[in-house]
Amino acid sequence: MTHSLRIPDLTIPARPDQGTARPAVGPGDAGDAAINDIDVIRVAGEARLAGTVHVVGAKNSALKLMAAALLAPGRNVITNVPRITDIAIMGEVLRRLGCGVRFEADDPPDPMIARDGSPRSRQVIIDVPEEPGAEADYDLVRRLRASICVLGPLLARRGYVRVAHPGGDAIGSRGLDMHIAGLARMGAVISGEHGFVIAEAPDGLHGAEIVLDFPSVGATENLVMAAVLARGATVIDNAAREPEIVDICAMLSGMGARISGAGTSTLRIIGVPELRPVRHATVGDRIVAGTWAFAAAMTRGDVTVTGVPPAFLEVALDKLVSAGGLVETRGDAFRVRMDDRPKAVDVVTLPFPGFATDLLPMAIGLAAVSDGASLITENIFDGRFMFANEMMRLGADIKTDGHHALVCGHERLSGAPVRATDIRAGAGLIIAGLCADGVTEVSHVHHVDRGYPDFVADLRALGIEVERGTAPEEPDLAI
Repeated sequence: MTHSLRIPDLTIPARPDQGTARPAVGPGDAGDAAINDIDVIRVAGEARLAGTVHVVGAKNSALKLMAAALLAPGRNVITNVPRITDIAIMGEVLRRLGCGVRFEADDPPDPMIARDGSPRSRQVIIDVPEEPGAEADYDLVRRLRASICVLGPLLARRGYVRVAHPGGDAIGSRGLDMHIAGLARMGAVISGEHGFVIAEAPDGLHGAEIVLDFPSVGATENLVMAAVLARGATVIDNAAREPEIVDICAMLSGMGARISGAGTSTLRIIGVPELRPVRHATVGDRIVAGTWAFAAAMTRGDVTVTGVPPAFLEVALDKLVSAGGLVETRGDAFRVRMDDRPKAVDVVTLPFPGFATDLLPMAIGLAAVSDGASLITENIFDGRFMFANEMMRLGADIKTDGHHALVCGHERLSGAPVRATDIRAGAGLIIAGLCADGVTEVSHVHHVDRGYPDFVADLRALGIEVERGTAPEEPDLAI
């Protein structure tokens, strides 16, 4: 079996006013492993994960920390940034806003090495100008919905911002209503034209009392970043409580912001006239850590995960204990061991500290090989069950009805070619393939690259027979 890998180039098309297109990343940048729609990952089934895996910084935090750097002119340094495609795209968003962006070796270095011999995490150095740009174009926003998080900081810094509307995702619609309503409460005038969200605050932003209809992570982040430079006090009720929110509040506080209540449902921000650059380490990725925890349970393995506090995954780890697993925790590490076939458990996704929606594909994967029937309920996104059809190609017994899925477990699944539809679905399908007879081939794994710095290398380190290659070209068909 060959283990040679082709790492494709990530090229951002030029805008009409930019001249020749250029790579979004250069040698040594975070996004060396880039988008390739035709790559596939093949895994041999009847496998068992065993060993130790180290998890680096959280994608969902690092992207927002990079946006937060816009709030302070000068040099910001963010460490423990995962080496994934999305980080490369966010780097290009910031470059087009006039920032200098480069990636260097992390300090301390990642203890595990990626497939090409380089670390899976980097530090990003962002040099922010006194007057950054105010427009984020669709050609980047469409590829990275998280780039909408530049809305808050740019409005606070510039008093004007024009950001392409990102649209929906494969996992369901995610509107900007709460972002816009909150900013309007702070004095912004919001309009839209030609696919762009345009926000203006000619007299500056002011403090306000904001109650979110839902504890949206994205809305909370945008509003906090806008509020730190607003006049007066802002209170955000029903705020998101995720570790990534705590992380961005910690970075902003290090920059001189006055924030209290991080990690609770009520955030209080007292605006300050200006912020200063900072050096900040990204919190560990709880979703990647949870992926390995469920993979250990599904394959009846024994895996130690380091780099993420177990408290970030309390509900998920409790579910694995209920399924018959042994979970040991210490510091920023935990161990999951499953000696027998898992027992069926019900799962309901909820905002943090509830069961994370991003772990739903892994929960369905566990249910598919468990003894008994599991009821899986999705309360966050309306399209999370899209990947269930791919799981059924592997022999999973799944019946969906609205926000619910009834999964009847089988001792083994059956290897088959399947397609990743999003980041977590791709990882979930690969892991499910480890519990199948024969070989499972997962295509469109560029989705996986967006959330996992080096999934193949980590699988190999845990004893899995796996390869990444290029799918055969499909024949041209025409009438």
